[in-house]
Amino acid sequence: MATSVKLDEDLKNRIQNLAYARHRSAHWIMREAIRDYVDREEKRESFKQDAIRAWEAYQDNGLHLTLEEADEWLSKLEAGEDAELPNCHV
Repeated sequence: MATSVKLDEDLKNRIQNLAYARHRSAHWIMREAIRDYVDREEKRESFKQDAIRAWEAYQDNGLHLTLEEADEWLSKLEAGEDAELPNCHV
């Protein structure tokens, strides 16, 4: 699908310079930049939606871990231990 995007001269020149340096076309540079942006923003939106669902679940049932419990579990994981996630409580 062809799409047009209006770019100012400075950005257009920067893309051309980068394309030349990387031995790629300007089209390839722009396509990769858009793909990277969309991938990053999709992950950000997914993270946000997960946080909203977690908050809604907490409001419904009150189940949680304390900061100390979560920190202890994460420290074990960071140390390479195969630690089980602690049980949530009210």
